[in-house]
Amino acid sequence: MPAQRHPAASRGGDPIFAGIHVFLADFHEKKTWMAGTSPGSSPGTAMTAEKPPRLRKLWLCADDYGISPAVNRAIRDLIGRGRINATSVMVTTPSFSAAEAQALADLAGPNRRTAIGLHFTLTAPFRPSAPAYRPVARDGAFLSLSGTFAAGLRWRLDPDALAAEAASQFAAFQAAFGRPPDFVDGHQHIHLLPQASDAVLAAVKRTAPGAWIRQCGRTMPLWRRFSDRKGLVLDLLSARLRRRCAASGVPTNPAFAGTYDFTRATAFDALFGSFLDGLPDAGLVMCHPGFVDAELQRLDVFTTMREQEYAFFAGKQFPVLLAAHGIELA
Repeated sequence: MPAQRHPAASRGGDPIFAGIHVFLADFHEKKTWMAGTSPGSSPGTAMTAEKPPRLRKLWLCADDYGISPAVNRAIRDLIGRGRINATSVMVTTPSFSAAEAQALADLAGPNRRTAIGLHFTLTAPFRPSAPAYRPVARDGAFLSLSGTFAAGLRWRLDPDALAAEAASQFAAFQAAFGRPPDFVDGHQHIHLLPQASDAVLAAVKRTAPGAWIRQCGRTMPLWRRFSDRKGLVLDLLSARLRRRCAASGVPTNPAFAGTYDFTRATAFDALFGSFLDGLPDAGLVMCHPGFVDAELQRLDVFTTMREQEYAFFAGKQFPVLLAAHGIELA
């Protein structure tokens, strides 16, 4: 996993995080005293104090930076608050520009404390970056999600076109940020399709040798996976991706969470807690915080829940929930 450090690691900029850590430290001190060792006593005068358990690290990645100005603002706001530590960028959208890239890079800082990745895109309504990409819809856009997945699962995508599109999107990221991406994932998980993942893996090895690739396999017991059909498909596709990456020496995240049915009314705070259950150290949770504007409504049906996600991550309950699960941002 990448070595970037997020400002939340020091908690200097967020009083809520700071307060929680003070509380936990004070609680541990009191617990030690109650066990028979006063806070000021030396080891050996009573029971030896145990070290507090190490907090698990979390990568919390906001997808879809670039899809609309309002979504971009929301993601930058959460980065500034120290509430997320990664975001993936769509370089093929009308709302992505050099100015939007610079605003994001400025927040990440020269030490790259926030990981910035490429959100590889192959589905409508967005258009290819490479002029020769095929197949496309009649209007010149990518195929729909269902059309792209149907072709990809049957190995009927064009490998040369995929390679050209991957090279073009990697080059666009390089031009916008002046460096390769820290990691690569895919809009609507399209990078997991076998031919698409091969194109992404080749591009990473060629142009971004330090990057990691998001795999979307979960760590929950097998019997719990069948209730989420989408998650089960991602598990199966991710197994191949992990094998290919391991053989090529390209790292992946150890675990993934964050999928849910955004078309249903959902209490996101309860949902997020379930994402953290059993998540190992350095696991990744995908999220989609944002504000809704006309451009987002024009391009995507995922709208209302973005604002609910933003409100949760910006609010007081989020850091409390992380602490309760023994987790902090990586």
